[in-house]
Amino acid sequence: MDVRLDGRVALVTGGSKGIGLAVATRFALSGASVVLVARDQQGLEAARDSIAEVSRSKIEVFACDVGAAADLEAMFAAAVDRLGSVDVVFNNAGEHASGPSDTLTDEQWAKDIEVKLMAAVRLSRLAFAGMKARRWGRIINLLNHFAKAPEAGSAPTSVTRAASMTFTKVLAREGAPYNILANGLLVGLIDTDQMRRSHQSRGAGLSYAEYQAEVVKRIGVPAGRIGRAEEVANVACFLASDAASYVTGSVIHVDGGLSPSI
Repeated sequence: MDVRLDGRVALVTGGSKGIGLAVATRFALSGASVVLVARDQQGLEAARDSIAEVSRSKIEVFACDVGAAADLEAMFAAAVDRLGSVDVVFNNAGEHASGPSDTLTDEQWAKDIEVKLMAAVRLSRLAFAGMKARRWGRIINLLNHFAKAPEAGSAPTSVTRAASMTFTKVLAREGAPYNILANGLLVGLIDTDQMRRSHQSRGAGLSYAEYQAEVVKRIGVPAGRIGRAEEVANVACFLASDAASYVTGSVIHVDGGLSPSI
């Protein structure tokens, strides 16, 4: 199966590192022009350089707080001005925020909702008009296993990701008549900077490999290992391509069997 994105423009939020960078790199390797969006300009430039080492695709970078509606709108307008369109949106922005619900402040809830849910709502809305006109579009929302299987202390992330999962299904029904396909990727434990920070704060006396093994055993990942960002990117690229032309409204598990399948 030939999975190509030649001639497409893909916008990736949270694109300077981790899963976002892996997805952006895979999109570029498959022929897409890529818009990288994150808050840190220096990190974006480093990400652009790393992609340029392996691909000749055009890469544009925009420093933007996606939780700020006006900034998001300005970024999207500039991206369309430079590249002509946005055909694929990969909503990935947001860090893992969690704690006991009775200790979370309104401000913590609001920040998570703005960055993880409302940014995806706004960006999808901005992209929809052009996608409708071209009768082609792909919207892919990154979720995590807490969206289906929340644990104590997993709010607000579990709640915003569950809301994003429902939003994905709404988009799928609304977009299908225009060949705009919307899907979610429900990820589990992935080897990213976030996991490395967790190792630094919680893995005293353990090597990174030992810490990963301890986490896998404690949580009970059926696959018996931590996933790689590239494994998420491979599925994202398939969903962004014409190869997935009849796939919409799906939430695909990329979690090594961690979360329930229903």
